[in-house]
Amino acid sequence: MEDPSRARWDARECERVPSMGEVELREYAERLNRYLSMRSFIEGYGWSERDELVFVGLTLNPHWGEFRRGKYVNLFRWYGHCRDSDEFMGRVSEKLEGRVSESRKEKKCALKPLPGAEMGRVVTRFPPEPSGFLHIGHCKALLLNYEYARQYQGRFLVRFDDTNPSKERESYVEGILEDLEQLEIAPDAVSYTSDYFPLIMSKCEELIRRGLAYCDGTPVEEMRRQKAQRVESGYRSSTVEQNLAIWEQMKLGTPEGRMYVVRAKIDMNSLNGTLRDPSLYRVNVDVPHIRTGRQYNVYPLYDFSCPIVDSVEGVTHVLRSSEFHDRDEQYAWILRALGYPPLSIVDFSRLNFTYQLLSKRKLQWFVDSGRVDGWDDPRFPTLRGLHRRGLTVQALKQFILTQGASKNINLMDMSKVWAINRAVIDPIVPRYTAVAKQGAVPFVLADGPARLSGLTRPLHKKNPSLGSKVIHCYKRVWIEAEDAALLSPGEEVTFMDWGNAFASTILKDQDGRVVEIQGHLNLLGDFKKTKRKLTWLADLADLLVDVQLVEYDHLICKPSLSESDNFEDFLNPVTIYRTPCYGDPNLRTLQKGQSIQLERRGYFICEKPLLSHSGTLILISIPDGSQSGPSILSHKVQLKTK
Repeated sequence: MEDPSRARWDARECERVPSMGEVELREYAERLNRYLSMRSFIEGYGWSERDELVFVGLTLNPHWGEFRRGKYVNLFRWYGHCRDSDEFMGRVSEKLEGRVSESRKEKKCALKPLPGAEMGRVVTRFPPEPSGFLHIGHCKALLLNYEYARQYQGRFLVRFDDTNPSKERESYVEGILEDLEQLEIAPDAVSYTSDYFPLIMSKCEELIRRGLAYCDGTPVEEMRRQKAQRVESGYRSSTVEQNLAIWEQMKLGTPEGRMYVVRAKIDMNSLNGTLRDPSLYRVNVDVPHIRTGRQYNVYPLYDFSCPIVDSVEGVTHVLRSSEFHDRDEQYAWILRALGYPPLSIVDFSRLNFTYQLLSKRKLQWFVDSGRVDGWDDPRFPTLRGLHRRGLTVQALKQFILTQGASKNINLMDMSKVWAINRAVIDPIVPRYTAVAKQGAVPFVLADGPARLSGLTRPLHKKNPSLGSKVIHCYKRVWIEAEDAALLSPGEEVTFMDWGNAFASTILKDQDGRVVEIQGHLNLLGDFKKTKRKLTWLADLADLLVDVQLVEYDHLICKPSLSESDNFEDFLNPVTIYRTPCYGDPNLRTLQKGQSIQLERRGYFICEKPLLSHSGTLILISIPDGSQSGPSILSHKVQLKTK
């Protein structure tokens, strides 16, 4: 008789899981959650092809990271059981990597056609302001501009928008170029808006002479009120001669000139606020420019300089986030007023993430207040912070290209990014062991090796190309306190990568805590029949590595801040967790930036390698996409007990 689960979980439907939309996936997950209430496997009494198909599908589906354990208890139990099984993960590792690679190729080719694009003639640009380092919010504009240029065999330009000396630093320029190199992006040309300052100034003066711009000395707050109420400035009717005289004072940076800005004369009654005589030029004499020094006292605003330089540099398609949509009319007006041909503007939604701050001003506050290490802090959404935390370029690119040039505005979860990252690194990172020092319990084996002996084991059971490691065996080993507390006298357990053993006697202190376990080996025992698979390390002080596991949490504890929220009111009180551990001797060879997996603990990246025999190895935990919001636990590097 055919297993009814075959009909219920048809293979063709299982294969569609990676591409299911959010609503369909939730309906599917609810059915599967009910089905798994009395079952450990989807089909039969062991891992099957359907378990593999569904696990791979859920892992790769971008909406899976949004699901919460509370509503899908049985499904998460099954998913965790799959994830924690070396046997099962070995079976799906190639499928995961294959599907990730396949998905990456598909998404790369899935970009919607650019309007009016001609092969070999497309020119796109990415104009970062050197007032901070790139963060994940910039990546969508960066990668879409880059990928479209490559897709049409065109040119990709990087132009630093260095028009505000008060915020810009040369170190940010260097940092952004380093970020591009890290992302494996090589622009066809790098330029600066300041390269075009003489041209932009002449265009401003042209508008003044034609009566399309004027100098306005209205105080800032009054000017904002006038714009909101659509009231014309008293300076709007100044003559061309008066405006040119003030413009000269502005260029000289005189006390009188500093009181003015140059505004375009467009339409103060427009429903579009960006057309109500926007500012074009301002005076800044306080800080020298990072490239031109004190040569200029006036600087253009981005909205004025950008269309001019885009035209001069031959940009054909302006790809930018929808937050600029209202300014598209202003962009077009400037081009028309100066006699430049129109350019094609393609809007897309900006990336917004829960529990993340993407504002440079707010991130700068964390840096200045000493609450983080710097712009590369692993808690930061900057590219260098994410890289330091273990995010791969492959995963980031795949995530961004999955979004495409969509205009749908979504509040996304970083767990989606980390889930993709896990699928990328799992098949290629070596496995090691670490045992938490706090409460670690000695397991004394009566028939264990009296002298240190070694066993050769692969660094990754399903990826022999990574090589092998030596497992050190001894009569006395350390095991986790959490494992020891669960053992019963006489219970048979499996020491991972060694074999089975019996816990004959369990010694406890007066508070009921396990202080020692005595037992003996049973190396011919069947590991499939034991309930507990234990990580362990030989108790040899001179051999073990001193390891500190570090995990970072979100800086804020509210998913999304409104404009009226003061972000300082929502700071997460604890954002860093440290777990001292005994480490596998093989960890001595780790290099900075190398990613690994610690058995039953998760993925880590080497922050500080061992520089001496007595030093401490620091490993930063790489999120795996299983958790979304801030932790409420005393420490987060949780041990998997199954």
